[in-house]
Amino acid sequence: MTTAVVATYKDAETIWNVKDDLISTGIPTDAIKIDKEHIKIRVMVSDETKPEIVEILNRHEPAEIH
Repeated sequence: MTTAVVATYKDAETIWNVKDDLISTGIPTDAIKIDKEHIKIRVMVSDETKPEIVEILNRHEPAEIH
């Protein structure tokens, strides 16, 4: 099953770094959506890869993740 993981960050530069990290681990770019206005990144992930994605998101110290 595929679910969305959303993380909010304190600045826009961080979301671009997060995107680069996700792409470098093999996440397709079409699975990553960036909301510049709200400084959020949403990643569509399978249940199997969700823990790895959450770990990557947490490395960048999100203000909130869900």
